[in-house]
Amino acid sequence: MAETHSLEVMAACCLVSCKVVIQRDYTNGTVCQFQIKFPFELETRVRFQQFEETVRTLNNLFAEVEKLGGQLYVEGYLARLTAYTVVLLCIETHYEKVFKKIRKYIQEQNDKIYAPQSLLLTDPIERGLRVVSCTTLRSLGSLK
Repeated sequence: MAETHSLEVMAACCLVSCKVVIQRDYTNGTVCQFQIKFPFELETRVRFQQFEETVRTLNNLFAEVEKLGGQLYVEGYLARLTAYTVVLLCIETHYEKVFKKIRKYIQEQNDKIYAPQSLLLTDPIERGLRVVSCTTLRSLGSLK
């Protein structure tokens, strides 16, 4: 089974030495997208291409959340028709599906790229969609 990294588990055995934030990019209005400006704190740990791919993929996933389609209209109609009981109890909404995909992507990126470099990306949903935070962790064993 693949090893997964979560903020709670890694924070329990490590100290947070630095927190880097990737800000929202409001150049195209209020569309949820993040800046691709490479933080200098990550230069020695992650290649720019990896960082850029991560942020671009997140931006694309958040664009998918906003995309309208026939399924979304049917979902909304069904929700109103049943006073939202069917949507709340029976089906997974478009937003829930995409947010689950975003959480899975961040977990994969942490497992493959960031956690091995003692970094941990935090889901922007946990930060109110304002920032993607990248926490630099230091092992408690390295304090001696």
